Amino acid sequence: MKMRKKSDLPNKVCARCQRPFSWRKKWAKVWDEVRYCSERCRRGG
Repeated sequence: MKMRKKSDLPNKVCARCQRPFSWRKKWAKVWDEVRYCSERCRRGG
């Protein structure tokens, strides 16, 4: 498997804090549904 640079990964902006965040392997299957950068933002903290 070829390694990718972090800058080559897809990015989104968090719906709560408006900060950009990058793709993570744990989100590979649900990337289209990911809206928040962290569990804290998702819960509304």
